[in-house]
Amino acid sequence: MLTRIRRSPEGAKGFSYVGRTRHPRATGLLLGLALLVTASALSLTVGTQHIPLADVWSGLVSPSGSRFDNIVRELRLPRTLIGIAVGAALGLAGGVMQILTRNPLADPGLLGVNAGASAAVVTAIGVFGITSFTGYLWFALAGAAVAAAAVNALGGARSATPVRLALAGTAVNAALFGYVNGLQLWDLSTLDSMRHWSVGTLAGRSSQLLLTALPLLVAGTLLSFALARPLGALSLGADHARAVGASVRRTRILSIVAITLLCGGATAVCGPIGFVGLMIPHAVRAFTGPDPRWLLPYCALFAPALLLVSDVIGRVLVPPSEIEVDIVTSFLGGLLFIHLVRQRKVAQL
Repeated sequence: MLTRIRRSPEGAKGFSYVGRTRHPRATGLLLGLALLVTASALSLTVGTQHIPLADVWSGLVSPSGSRFDNIVRELRLPRTLIGIAVGAALGLAGGVMQILTRNPLADPGLLGVNAGASAAVVTAIGVFGITSFTGYLWFALAGAAVAAAAVNALGGARSATPVRLALAGTAVNAALFGYVNGLQLWDLSTLDSMRHWSVGTLAGRSSQLLLTALPLLVAGTLLSFALARPLGALSLGADHARAVGASVRRTRILSIVAITLLCGGATAVCGPIGFVGLMIPHAVRAFTGPDPRWLLPYCALFAPALLLVSDVIGRVLVPPSEIEVDIVTSFLGGLLFIHLVRQRKVAQL
């Protein structure tokens, strides 16, 4: 029996039944954790060379020198860990971006992060002759940060609104991608090198890349969770946020910093991976509602599970070759999006 009701954060459109929402939400987090563990196990066992789970465990805990040990420890474990870290980062960045702009179709690329990273990488290749992924990393991070700062400045650092940020992001994206395409067409060797980075993938990425970017991803994650309460107030409007004591300007700036750290670090490690940051926050909102204190933890669990499952699918579809994970996530995300729209279960911010 329902014991207490209150108005939902969306105002007079409906009510939130407090007595029935806490436990299902917590159960959903446990389900997300179970899915992530299952996806990690699949990532370690399934591929061109199938490895039994017992051999995977042996290779991780007590290597015996079997032919599977090197595959597990040197190839699949780093790939799985990168998938978890990058997936969580993209999911959180997408969640923060959608709350910040109050736009359920927004993704981290709207702030110019992906475009800035791509522009910096193509500059590193075409101008400075850098060809290593480690070299790309710092250029990508710097480019993402500069692009996000430019969007914030153009959108009005003191008076930014969701609409102004979206317009500024669109303009910066168009300019930077025009620069990227122009430089690639001008120098065919740059085009050839750039295509290996521009299609997001978990394959061929070393654990050293993850370790280099990990402090940024951790900082962005902690900052996102710390902003959950003020973001919840801001999602109801600037006036409401001020009324409850939240600093609108500081919340927006710190949110942009968190998105830059998360999406910039993830893009620097794996290249641009689309749809994860758009689809996962949009999908889980149907279960969490608009409250960032629930939405962001859901994103941090379900996004890496989706990324790892997509990576596994890409490994087994066309053996012995692989399909890059960015292609698989875009295809699966498109199908899921169509299903949600047709079922009319799309939740509003």
